[in-house]
Amino acid sequence: MKRDDDPIDAIKRPDAAPSSRLGRVARLAALAPAALPFAAEALRRAVGRGRSEEDESAAQAKLLRQVKSAADAMLTTLGEMKGLPLKFGQMASYIDGLAPPGYEEKFHAVLSKLQQKAPPLSDAAARKVIAQELGASPEELFASFEPAPFAAASIGQVHRARTRAGDAVAVKVQYPGIDKAVENDLKSVALIEQMVAPIGRKYHTKETLDEVRRVFLAELDYAAEACNMDVFRGIHAGDDSIVIPRVFRSLSGKRVLCTELLEGVDYATFCAEASEEERSLAGQTIARFMFRALFKHGWLYADPHPGNYRFLGGGRVGFLDFGCVRRLPDDLVEGMKRYIRALQRGDIAEFERACVQVLGYDPEDLEGWPIYTSYTRLILEPLVHDGAFTYTHAFAREAVAYLVRHGKKVVFKEGQSFPKLPKPIHMPPEHTFVNRLQWGLASVLAGLGSTANWRALVDEWMQTVVVPERPR
Repeated sequence: MKRDDDPIDAIKRPDAAPSSRLGRVARLAALAPAALPFAAEALRRAVGRGRSEEDESAAQAKLLRQVKSAADAMLTTLGEMKGLPLKFGQMASYIDGLAPPGYEEKFHAVLSKLQQKAPPLSDAAARKVIAQELGASPEELFASFEPAPFAAASIGQVHRARTRAGDAVAVKVQYPGIDKAVENDLKSVALIEQMVAPIGRKYHTKETLDEVRRVFLAELDYAAEACNMDVFRGIHAGDDSIVIPRVFRSLSGKRVLCTELLEGVDYATFCAEASEEERSLAGQTIARFMFRALFKHGWLYADPHPGNYRFLGGGRVGFLDFGCVRRLPDDLVEGMKRYIRALQRGDIAEFERACVQVLGYDPEDLEGWPIYTSYTRLILEPLVHDGAFTYTHAFAREAVAYLVRHGKKVVFKEGQSFPKLPKPIHMPPEHTFVNRLQWGLASVLAGLGSTANWRALVDEWMQTVVVPERPR
């Protein structure tokens, strides 16, 4: 539950998130003054303009003073907007390397509140959605229902309740109008894509945006999420360390999802208080959850952020949110396994062939080819190294920083007045959310400081073909 002194807990909560396209764009535009100093500093570093040691020290001190106010502004605005802006704010709150370099800890400390404590909507708004969706008030449907939510996120908030049969449940209620808000966010992004279409076509921006649209709109259907939970429960049947809440179908619909309540310990508390052994065991459970589903059955759990876990002791982990899920094409999953296995064997020639055929890398791109292939080897190191590997924040941060550091050498060349666009690669659009998983999972496991032989952990699924797991 949120404390009364939590700065994002409004005294009077609104009945709906802002949904008009113009209003949402205006709210994001209002963040520009807070973000401009960091954008200017990033550009200065990118083009390599030097300055004296004294000027550098003064600039860093000034930015440090501004960083908390910028993060606070993001916290308030993104929290009130809900939808995609809040989702991207949640990503920035935990993925190492997305915050301004040198200021990650301050940004994460503020934005981490978005992971579970986004500003909720009013009690009346939640009651109205339940009545519209299920045909009766919460008092008629449940033996007890707590009006104040105990968690709130990008498209819905969660209330504690008890069924007439006595089961403790979590009731996720979608924000009124959030479907329109998400649609308008996507239209705004699509408008930008159309404006740069002559360039964007070369980079397959439309195909990527279509993939983002497909996945994010699917999150709005809680009935589909319930089916996803059934699929993942079947995938992990027999693994007692992976706990997926039961769905109460008669108390669920498209905008209301009623599931078994998992208490447990939240991510931040677990990272701070659990022993090294407990954290490593939990990290291995999370990895099995992700990789068994992906490599054995082709199901991508694409939202690994810390608010989606409850730690239940003894390596047992509960998984809460199944909205952002994607069934990948079998040939893509087999292709991913192909280049991983090639690296494990040390077969660089086969690895490079797979990079061309699966990921669309171009060996004739003399600047990009070594960057992309080296980057791929970097992020796959835990699955290739045959021995103990510990996830650290430095490793997770490098997964993002590597592309930025080497990419700017291609884009900003000494003596050039204008940046040079890199040669495009033709990565499958379905791979878009694999990148999110790679960065997010590395950051989550880094927070846990998990150590394991990750190669041995995934080896069984590397050697078999994809076996589709269908909803039951």
